[in-house]
This record gives sequence, C-alpha cells and structure tokens, in this order.
Amino acid sequence: MPSPKPPTALRVTVWGEGLHEQRDAGVAERYPDGMHGAVAQGIAEHLGEAAVLRTATLAEPEHGLTEEVLAETDVLTWWGHLAHREVSDEVVERVRRRVLAGMGLIALHSAHWSKIFTRLMGTTCTLRWRSVGERELVWTVDPAHPIAAGVPHPIVIEQQEMYGEFFDIPVPDELVFISSFSGGEVFRSGCTFRRGHGRIFYFGPGDQDYPVYHHPDVRRVIANAVRWAAPRGGGAKPRLEHSDTGWWAAGGDEQP
Repeated sequence: MPSPKPPTALRVTVWGEGLHEQRDAGVAERYPDGMHGAVAQGIAEHLGEAAVLRTATLAEPEHGLTEEVLAETDVLTWWGHLAHREVSDEVVERVRRRVLAGMGLIALHSAHWSKIFTRLMGTTCTLRWRSVGERELVWTVDPAHPIAAGVPHPIVIEQQEMYGEFFDIPVPDELVFISSFSGGEVFRSGCTFRRGHGRIFYFGPGDQDYPVYHHPDVRRVIANAVRWAAPRGGGAKPRLEHSDTGWWAAGGDEQP
C-alpha cells in the first residue's frame, strides 16, 4: 500500500520480480527488503514528501499492476531478470498503453530484456555481458541533463556485472551516461526515449549479485530519473482521427 503523502506528490510504483531474494540467501542478505525495496528506499531518500511510493512484484495478482494501480501511477520503475517470459502479455500491453498516455517508465539493469522494454523499443535489446565483479565507471556525457544533477563524474561502482556494446536499442533521444569496465568494454548505460506522451529512461547499473542499489549515487540517478519522467500533460494515448476539410473553422482544436 502507498504511504500517505500530499495530493501533489508524484505517484511512483516500484516493480520487481522478487524472485532472487527468495531463492538466493546471498541476495536476501544484500537486499533484506528485496531489490525493489532498496530502489524504493533510495527514491524516498531523495524525493521525500514529493513522492508517494508503492511496490509491486510478480507473484501478486496481475503482478500488482492492475488497471487501478496503473491509473494511480505517474512513474513506474521496472526490474526483472529470471522471469521475463512469465510476465503476462495482458499486463505488458496495459503498461504500454499507460506509457503512451504519459506515464514515465524507468527500466533498470536486466529490464533491458523485459517484455515491456523490448516492445516499446521495437528491437532485441540484446548486449554483451559478463559477471565477475568488475569495476564500473559511469561517465556523465550530458551534464546539463536533469537526470545528471548532483551526480559525480564518474560514478565509481567497485563491483558490478559488465554490460557492453553492442547494445541493440534504437538511437536514444538523449544519452546521459556511458559506462566503462575494467575488462575494456563500454556501454550506453543511461539513455532516454519518448514514446507517445511518455518518457522512458534506461539505466544499466544494478545487479542482484552486488549491492548496487545501496550505492548513494545510483540512488540519486534513479530518483532524478523518476522526477524527470513525471507526466508533462497528455493523458490519452495518441489515436487515429478522421479530419474533415474545414474542421478548424468550427472551433480550432475540436472536431465539428
């Protein structure tokens, strides 16, 4: 259930599979409140009373993403890994419609291969990977972007799974961060996209085998992204409309 906040607060739903924490004692020790719990805590640390937070997981009815929940969500964060295929196509389509209507989406780490991200991108979203606990440096390439506000250059993550190019995504609308790894690879680790009225941010850092979602700078980036992705208007999915000649003479934006 969401915590009580002022009516003007951003309504944020933090979604996670919630499986690694149940199956791996090491993950449960790193994330005693779940990975989604750590992400939610980081957002709360930075946004405070400006956000009302709820969490949802795969095991809940409709994955916790009912029509009612999504109607009350301004920004949705998504982390998945083990069970991308188990996410209901009906729920994915429901989320997609909400993004097109203006809901923000923050796709985290292995959510690059989630159904919702690949559907919105229209590509495979595949990449190189290796998990041996390498150092990741997250370099800011757009320091004027709101998502980079207050973020050091670079963010130093001592242990992290390597994600590297080629990353099969569309050309980002904005490239905010590029990561380099001690094994030599680079990765477009912070990318923005717009679909319909909705804003999308993909952020690479954050694996179950390392305590990355406790990293203060990673938490700051996610909180900044939530604020940036908040709806700016719209409210309805773009649609096909018939337009008669001279419609503007009957009142401008409205059809006669």
